[in-house]
Amino acid sequence: MMNLASLINTFRELFKEEPTLIISSPGRLDLLNTHQDYKGLPVVSAGINLRTYIAFKARSDHRVHIYSLNIRDQGRDWEALFDIGDSKPSSWTQYIWGCVEALRRRGYGIRGFNALVYSDLPLGGGLGSSGSLEVSLVAGLDRLFGLGLSEKEIAEISYYAEHDVLGIPCGRLDQYSSTYGGLLVINMRPPYNVVRLPDIGGVFGVIDTGIRHSTSEIHPRRQREIDRGLTQLLEQDIPNSLRAKLGRDHKTTRWEDIEIVEIMPYLKKIDRIARKRILFTLLMNRSTRLVIDMLLYKRIDYKLLNHIIDEISETIGFRNIHVHDTLEILGLIMTYQHILLSKMYDVSLPVIDRIVYELIEYGALGAKLSGAGMGGAIVALFESKNTAEKILDTISRKYNIRYWIVEINDGVEVNYQRQTL
Repeated sequence: MMNLASLINTFRELFKEEPTLIISSPGRLDLLNTHQDYKGLPVVSAGINLRTYIAFKARSDHRVHIYSLNIRDQGRDWEALFDIGDSKPSSWTQYIWGCVEALRRRGYGIRGFNALVYSDLPLGGGLGSSGSLEVSLVAGLDRLFGLGLSEKEIAEISYYAEHDVLGIPCGRLDQYSSTYGGLLVINMRPPYNVVRLPDIGGVFGVIDTGIRHSTSEIHPRRQREIDRGLTQLLEQDIPNSLRAKLGRDHKTTRWEDIEIVEIMPYLKKIDRIARKRILFTLLMNRSTRLVIDMLLYKRIDYKLLNHIIDEISETIGFRNIHVHDTLEILGLIMTYQHILLSKMYDVSLPVIDRIVYELIEYGALGAKLSGAGMGGAIVALFESKNTAEKILDTISRKYNIRYWIVEINDGVEVNYQRQTL
């Protein structure tokens, strides 16, 4: 965790002046409905106390001068300079440049600035490090130059920077999670409302597998596979009631209105990969709705819950699974969704599956990969901190990987501010 005094001292050493502002925002756990935000489906996320901090000082010109302590720790060139309006850089600064360019394109007047970045989050580790960086930067520039942005505008501009300016086919999960923090349902249809969920108790652990991935490589491939399947569905003689729900692509399809029983006869006629991706989308969303209904409305679909228990038993080999409370049901759904991510979306790896199933065997209530997949982090739910420490220590020693026991944390916030900016 970052010591603010250390960050201030390092800024002073690098720039020979005092920072006037430090802003931070949390990383996130994508607890439920992973890989669904870019399809317009609601996601359940949690902001956590692994945060990205940026110290700022405004300049009188239009130059951006920035250092990253994380890049330095990787042994890479950690200093960067560019002017506002320059073309996109190819280095790690593309996310910084993207946020500056997003504000410029939206007509916000900003000058140059000096900045020092430090993140508790592993870069490319499945915990929303890029979204946390974007939100901290946009919120900092808002405060530094008096732009008057709302929370939603900070989230939207951060998303616009990554999705539109940088051309990375992401959804809004990371940016909204980092902006608002807490345990949330984020609705991914306009107007992108956020619903805060009640405290659920329990303890979350995060395991860094050490395997790095790129969202820009994973997301487009899965999106193309879904779109291909939708085209094949629309070429069939299907009922008008179903046709009205299907779009030409993953973004325009009304997934939340489609029942599995009505689409299944036609899914059998499309290619196997596309069928898996579409069925994944429907099954993930159905199980996510079960948890949202349970937490917000105290309703539980026991028929669906029993079906999920059977699926987990068949996959992992456990028998006589019983759930008694909200926390156990959440853990169960997390594990079920990991199975879907692994078997139907093909974004897990054998070592990740192995760690997830061992976590369950050792006593975790549930576990799943976090983020785009093909590496990154695993999030696990435990009944108590003592249980979490014991199990995570065992996994850490066995696989020689690090872990954190995390807390649900607030959204973007000012950590330090001198009286005069």
